[in-house]
Amino acid sequence: MIIYYNINVNKKIPTGGIELVTKEQVLNALRKVYDPEIGRSIVDLDMVKNIHIEGDKVTIDINLTVKGCPLQDTIKKDAIKEVSKLEGVSEVIVNLGSMTEEERQNLARKLSGGRKPIFENTRVIVVGSGKGGVGKSTVAVNLAVALARLGFKVGLLDADVLGFSVPRLLGIVDERPYALDEHTILPLERFGIKVISMGNFADEDTPLIWRGPLLSGVLDQFFNDVYWGELDYLVLDLPPGTGDIPLTVMQKLPESKFVLVTTPQASASHVAGRIGYMAKKVNLEIIGIVENMSYFECPNCHQRYNIFGEGETEKLAQDLGTEILVKIPITVKVRELSDVGIPPALDDGPEGLPYIELAEKVVEKVRPIK
Repeated sequence: MIIYYNINVNKKIPTGGIELVTKEQVLNALRKVYDPEIGRSIVDLDMVKNIHIEGDKVTIDINLTVKGCPLQDTIKKDAIKEVSKLEGVSEVIVNLGSMTEEERQNLARKLSGGRKPIFENTRVIVVGSGKGGVGKSTVAVNLAVALARLGFKVGLLDADVLGFSVPRLLGIVDERPYALDEHTILPLERFGIKVISMGNFADEDTPLIWRGPLLSGVLDQFFNDVYWGELDYLVLDLPPGTGDIPLTVMQKLPESKFVLVTTPQASASHVAGRIGYMAKKVNLEIIGIVENMSYFECPNCHQRYNIFGEGETEKLAQDLGTEILVKIPITVKVRELSDVGIPPALDDGPEGLPYIELAEKVVEKVRPIK
């Protein structure tokens, strides 16, 4: 005998004394299955369309937010896993479809209706530098990945709209975010973090020749239209210097915390001081300095060479009333991994340890809100 349950049917059909799995049990099991991009249950998102039960066989129809969703295999596998745990179920079949335009618009309205003020309940860690070329974006990306490795829910916002490098550092150059509607953008996900960057909307080699108002408009969209879901930390990668974007970010997010990146070189340290003093003027707390390219250690003789000098970062920390969080050496492997889109923070070896140490110190200084 075939028993068919439509998602809108709430009553249990008698089975002549034989206890079969019910629609309610299947739905409750599917509530544990989350859309990885949105971070909410597929049941709550109205992605489960039909449940068809035939003896010990359960067939489920799930509509994805977009056809060809890159994480569809994860959703399918999780659905099969959770429903298979139910007593009396020996086979689970999941059919994947995609939402209609109307369904996507309804979902966008649902998400927008529950959207909280900008990054409420989220700790924002702003990573900045006085000048380019000091490894600021590398530090921001690896701090985000390291925080995720520590078990936190993390987002990464690339505010360096004109000089973006986050997509290449994460190996997502050719990937594009998906918009449910003009006001609801789903961020990409990579290595356990959610990511948004202008580099995923524009060709990597095409220059963006934009003035300040356009840049601010993009930043407003990243703040207001990206559906981040629940985050513990958002790492924000600033463009270098003390221009419009760094100032706008600092003023929009006065509760954020600032991490300054520099090299030991005197010229870099003095330029870094400018954005440090800018942060102090707008009352943004500087939680510490990352000294990048701190030294080079010969792999054969293990002799250390201070290629860019030493001592300047200590003076800068003293002048700004803060501390050096970590000193990251120059290593060939960090460059090699970064070039192919693999963050060194994923490495349990010496290349990854400084970033884990940095993440631990950030957590120590800036505890999650909940």
